[in-house]
Amino acid sequence: MREVVGRIYAPDAQGRYRPYRRLWVREGRVAGLEPGPGEGEAVLPGFHDAHVHVWKVGQLLTDLLDLREVRSLDELASLLQERDRRLPPGTWLLGRGWNEAGLGGIPNRDFLDRILPGRPVLLTRTCAHIHALNSRALALAGIGPDTPDPPGGEIRYGEGLLLERAYGLVERVLPRRTVADYRRYVLAGARHLLAQGITSALEAGADPLLLEAYRSLDREGLLPLRVSVLAILRPDGEETTYPLPEPYRSERLLIAGVKLFADGGLSGASAAVSRPYRGVGGKGVLRLRAEEVYALALPAHRQGFFVATHAIGDVAIREVLLAYARLYREDPRPLRHRLEHFGLPGPRELAQARALGVWAVPQPIFLQELRENFLRYLPEGFLPRCYNLGRMERAGLSLAFSSDAPVVREVSPLRGALAAARHPLFGRGLPLERALLYYTRPEASGFPAMRLWPGHPADLVVFSHDPFAHPEEARVVRVEVDGVAVFTA
Repeated sequence: MREVVGRIYAPDAQGRYRPYRRLWVREGRVAGLEPGPGEGEAVLPGFHDAHVHVWKVGQLLTDLLDLREVRSLDELASLLQERDRRLPPGTWLLGRGWNEAGLGGIPNRDFLDRILPGRPVLLTRTCAHIHALNSRALALAGIGPDTPDPPGGEIRYGEGLLLERAYGLVERVLPRRTVADYRRYVLAGARHLLAQGITSALEAGADPLLLEAYRSLDREGLLPLRVSVLAILRPDGEETTYPLPEPYRSERLLIAGVKLFADGGLSGASAAVSRPYRGVGGKGVLRLRAEEVYALALPAHRQGFFVATHAIGDVAIREVLLAYARLYREDPRPLRHRLEHFGLPGPRELAQARALGVWAVPQPIFLQELRENFLRYLPEGFLPRCYNLGRMERAGLSLAFSSDAPVVREVSPLRGALAAARHPLFGRGLPLERALLYYTRPEASGFPAMRLWPGHPADLVVFSHDPFAHPEEARVVRVEVDGVAVFTA
């Protein structure tokens, strides 16, 4: 048996952190706790990121050009030209992370043609719902001025932009990723998450190759954290669906959920809303209506998979809630489906989500990193409901917080909890302690609860300073999964 001494915080049954001075670990599980105020390093239960793209985080850390820190089109041009010099002739130049709010403009087709006319270029916006291409890339994808919009997508040929499911038109001609690529990306992303104190996460969308990469890593004992993986049902640009995966459960890997997309992103003004966006107009893109969500979700529901549907705008949220209500009404099962993001619910949607018992999975860090976009584009009167976490809590929703990285740069749950406490767009923020608790909800992703209670897995994060008393100074110095150190600063 091993003893851990420090300022140990474990949540009680009422959701309040209680102080302990000692914790004992036996065979990877918590064997006991001694109450009382402790001294030294602060120890908390390992965090759960309930919606993150682990492999995409890793891809940005390895192969992809990261544009999230770029602050001008001139700087972007220099980065693209530098990357161009390092790439073999004819290969695609791929990047992700641009945001027109910080960039000072959109890297449209004319801009990209001036910088790199001969090489195919594809730059994905930070939200991953809008993609900028040059003329060479559009031509290789077979996209011209008369190409019709695919269902649930939009082509803006003059600007060189593909929105939502129109991305599938170019994805089919991109270099194909392999299982080996995915394994490399997952491991790089996992290491980054562990350094933030995240010991379990939900991979928010996986095609069959990525599913196989996860299964192979788990079979070989290489997954350093716990991951619940959502299987994508319908790929962009296709009307066919992937077959449901075989259910999979081990100590480190869970495949028990599926992913759908009902609309676009709020920061890029493509989420489906009932009033026109300010500045850019339009009401976003509704990718799936209630009857389509129901039809796609029903086979998964009947097979015991929970359904996680991306729904940000008020229109999309209503459609998904209608579909979920029909699923529960016509085929009652003890499944808790999920609403990913849940950005603009109104009072009726809050009440319905509470009545259905579904999980709501918002991203507090959006309130800080994407704030300027929300203030710029949100339709009149929508600011009070935008990621209003306090209102969600008061409505009695089942909440699980997340980052949605690499949509944002910051993955740390502590930074996300601080954003929830300090940066609400409307009203008061959540208390830091409450916000941090919502980053310890692995049950929202199909895992058992992990609270540092006796008998629970010894997944813990150790901070240099007390995160409740000194959050700005607190740094992750050690992370353990099953009582074994997997990260040390």
